[in-house]
Amino acid sequence: MRIEMNFPTKLDVLRVIAPAKINLHLEVLGMREDGFHELAMVMQSIDLFDQIDFEKTNNGLIKLISSDFELSNGDDNLIVKAAKLLKEKSCNKNLGALIRLKKNIPIGAGLAGGSSDAAASLMGLNVLWKAGFSKKQLEEFAAELGSDVPFCLDGGTQFCFGRGEILEPYQGESDMGVVLVKDPSVEVSTPWAYLMYKEKKNSRYLTLEKDFEKRRKLLKDANWLNPLNVSNPPPLRNDLQEVVEPITSAVKNGLDFISSLEGVMSFSMSGSGPSCFGLFADVKTARLALESNKKQLKLLGLKGWCCGFRSKGVSFIQ
Repeated sequence: MRIEMNFPTKLDVLRVIAPAKINLHLEVLGMREDGFHELAMVMQSIDLFDQIDFEKTNNGLIKLISSDFELSNGDDNLIVKAAKLLKEKSCNKNLGALIRLKKNIPIGAGLAGGSSDAAASLMGLNVLWKAGFSKKQLEEFAAELGSDVPFCLDGGTQFCFGRGEILEPYQGESDMGVVLVKDPSVEVSTPWAYLMYKEKKNSRYLTLEKDFEKRRKLLKDANWLNPLNVSNPPPLRNDLQEVVEPITSAVKNGLDFISSLEGVMSFSMSGSGPSCFGLFADVKTARLALESNKKQLKLLGLKGWCCGFRSKGVSFIQ
């Protein structure tokens, strides 16, 4: 259930937007010694975003209010985790905040909504509390919270290696339209998706660092990234889709719908799913394709969004 929240503009309130991401490439290379998977990815921010207001308090309490009643406001929420981690690193027990979240990114969708919210909390409260942590320090804190959180700080288009926390910015410029769809009744657990992949595809796993590095270099040198543009659209790869799609009808329905849209250049599942997306030459073409097929979207029980690529991640707004 959702409620509308209109946040007042006040001098003592800091407002931040936290964009979603899609995976232009998600390749599982093997297992790491820490139990996580070694990945080679290209992640892209899109202009579907949550809005978060932070108000400083001096009572030492972290309180979260959300527009989505289905979302926990407790200690398991990544916003609260991020706030408490930053407070702990600041060594000031009196720091507190009232945090209001206007949730737009669907939950459990493979779009890094929770990770982006956590990144927004680190950046927003670092400023509001005048904590003074450097960008490098915030990136280290972000890695403690989750694999996608470091990417969400800067966002844009980036190579993401390791378990996702080792970042290399893409040096070119990119701008495409995106149609994104999701069955609102379905969520996919990221740990479950990786476990399924390990059980079914572990025979593919590489084990040596030199082999991991070869695959990273192949990705960075890929023709479709040099440059990334509509005349040479990304072929899109998501290894997790191989194990999630066959047993998740919402993913199959989403991909079937997107593949039928006029003007779609390529399509894929994002992250661990179940969200699916298609790339278009521009936002106008993507919007027309989605608007022309609203009836079919409804018949399939899907919700749809039209987005564009964003050149940055978490951002402050006045």
